[in-house]
Amino acid sequence: MCCLFGLIDCRHTLTGRQKSRLVSCLALESEARGTDAAGIAYNSAGRLRIYKRPGPAHLLRFHIPNDARVVMGHTRLTTQGNAGHNRNNHPFAGQVPGSRFALAHNGVLYNDLSLRRSHSLPRTRIETDSYVAVQLIEQQRALTPASLRQMAETVEGSFVFTVLDERDDLYVIKGDNPFCLLHFPRLGLYLYASTEAILRQAVARTWLRWEQAEEVAIGSGDILRINRRGEVQTDHFEMGWTMYPHGRSWGRFSSCLPEPRYLEQLKSVAASFGYAPEQIDQLLQEGWSTDEIEDALYGYDYL
Repeated sequence: MCCLFGLIDCRHTLTGRQKSRLVSCLALESEARGTDAAGIAYNSAGRLRIYKRPGPAHLLRFHIPNDARVVMGHTRLTTQGNAGHNRNNHPFAGQVPGSRFALAHNGVLYNDLSLRRSHSLPRTRIETDSYVAVQLIEQQRALTPASLRQMAETVEGSFVFTVLDERDDLYVIKGDNPFCLLHFPRLGLYLYASTEAILRQAVARTWLRWEQAEEVAIGSGDILRINRRGEVQTDHFEMGWTMYPHGRSWGRFSSCLPEPRYLEQLKSVAASFGYAPEQIDQLLQEGWSTDEIEDALYGYDYL
């Protein structure tokens, strides 16, 4: 239940103070999905910069420079890798020939350990499952739709990845987890967050509540690339699903069960909404993903 959030100031019309305000509001609302750590990445003065720390986002002081056009953020609910060790927190730094990049992930990957063995990935002190995505991209020595497609089709689990490179290209690689992207055409501004509810609540805290916004469609299996000028390109990857029987019908479900601590925390959240742990188990058996259940708890018409 981590949260991705960020902005793209395509026309460079916002001041650093305005961007700092937007990022602060997005980060604060994103705490609904994780308070164990928070971090952001952006380009400034010709360098990709990553700032992150353990603890809730509201303890961070966001100072976005005037020249930063794209900001990529993350709030974390720990499922693997102690958040007290900052190396385990998002965004993660990566490098391919010609460019550094930052990667953030919402979801849980289940085959990270087997991938490190089967792909002979370098040993690392980073314990987080998400970091295997960085290593898979680095192993291909390129950050392109093709390398992102290969990574997305190799990992197993639930995910949305965001990747920011030194050219201010932002990639969104959407698996089965939620993601919402809004475009404010008058300003040439994009804002995003892991759920529509979080994004709308953040917008309502700012002057943007008076602006007309359009939702940008992005579906499971899409790779979206938005450059600093706001130009959008879409590519695709094959979603990996496992079919399994439940009762008399077949359901669609991810290839592995949720990580135990993640599931324990989800059941705890569900209990505060009046749902018993057995009801959550039943939904999982019927083919619901953990993020679909979480979205339903926060007001979507699923339950």
